[in-house]
Amino acid sequence: MAPAIMTLAADAPKLDSGNTAFLLLSAALVMVMTPGLAFFYGGMVRVKSALNMLMMSFISLGIITVLWTLYGFSFAFHSGNGFMGGTGWVGLRKIGMSAPWASTGVPILVFAMFQLMFAVITPALISGALADRVKFTAWSLFIALWATIVYFPVAHWVWAPDGWLAKRHVLDFAGGTAVHINAGAAALGVILVIGKRNGFKRDPMRPHNLPLVMLGCGLLWFGWFGFNAGSELTADGVAGIAFTNTQVATAAAMLGWLIYERLRHGSFTTLGAASGAVAGLVAITPACGSVSPLGALLLGLVAGVGCAAAVSLKYRFNYDDSLDVVGVHMVGGIIGSLAIGFLSTGTVYPGQAGVFYGGGWTQFGRQCLGVGAVLGYSLVCAVVLAKLIDITMGFRVTDDEEITGVDQILHAETAYDFAGVGGARSASDVSNSSEAGASSVKKVDA
Repeated sequence: MAPAIMTLAADAPKLDSGNTAFLLLSAALVMVMTPGLAFFYGGMVRVKSALNMLMMSFISLGIITVLWTLYGFSFAFHSGNGFMGGTGWVGLRKIGMSAPWASTGVPILVFAMFQLMFAVITPALISGALADRVKFTAWSLFIALWATIVYFPVAHWVWAPDGWLAKRHVLDFAGGTAVHINAGAAALGVILVIGKRNGFKRDPMRPHNLPLVMLGCGLLWFGWFGFNAGSELTADGVAGIAFTNTQVATAAAMLGWLIYERLRHGSFTTLGAASGAVAGLVAITPACGSVSPLGALLLGLVAGVGCAAAVSLKYRFNYDDSLDVVGVHMVGGIIGSLAIGFLSTGTVYPGQAGVFYGGGWTQFGRQCLGVGAVLGYSLVCAVVLAKLIDITMGFRVTDDEEITGVDQILHAETAYDFAGVGGARSASDVSNSSEAGASSVKKVDA
């Protein structure tokens, strides 16, 4: 997120219709990413859990929007202390329609809606690690508590002008720490509490609908241009470089993942292509405004190979990250955030060049601070919250319910209705068929 400086009302710039339209469109693009994530995750699970995965993303649109309106935006972006914002914008009150956000010329309410979409998708990302085995009520309570205790403060740390990481010049253009490391660490924390799926490392748990995965990946890739370029908040050259780097890094990461997959497993898979693209999107997110296109190309290749290698760690360390949230989002976010310390050109952020551009190790140290602080805070909070929920109401469904399928148990629905397809026909159909058959026999006899 481009750093902003709050100005006095008397000095506030006039609203800029071009920037406002740009950010409204970017917010809409980011909103599309949550349904895209739902399809991406929904296709990756077994058929008996497909609807549940869709719902675990869609419910975030409801819960987080309400919390953001009540207090989330105020806690994240109102002036306060280094840890959390104040209460001046609780209920989205005291924000005039013509009040601009900093020097962007964009109304504060438009900025709030853009940031809301980030707040929505971040807890939804966690859901992929918990496929097949958690109660929908427990999940809903968890994301409400986690957003309040973790996401809103961390967004303030990283993006608010008075956030303690922002003051220490930790760079995160669009969410490598606040979104991806934050969500990935939380996913790891929860799965350490709730344990593995029945049949983990024993039963096949292949994706049930790869075309749905590819559709979801395409929607994510499309929406990510708003995610990254929109984080400049203004339609200018920096937004252009963020847009360019997003495309370049994603393409490179997809190729890197596929090459690794071919060398390691002997095949180029559609799941690998989709996963590699998402890994590239994750890695370029914090760095898209501070690296060159060639830097984005290198970063994408490293992220594609690095995340492809990381997803297999769950088998070595015996933790069940169902859809590789840790391996892609946490690891990809770490790669992208730390890469800034090497690849930052210092053009957009003067005095914050990386090692490869003569800036020394200062910026790398700052990036390590940001990565460590967010990862540690989110991991610990997620473990505590998941444990409390598990003790009080239970986080997991029962073994029998998991085997039956959480779609039927929790939602009383199934993703695909096969009634009448290859099944028994109605009594009238059978009767009519019998009469038709008898008639045919009579004709033949005649």
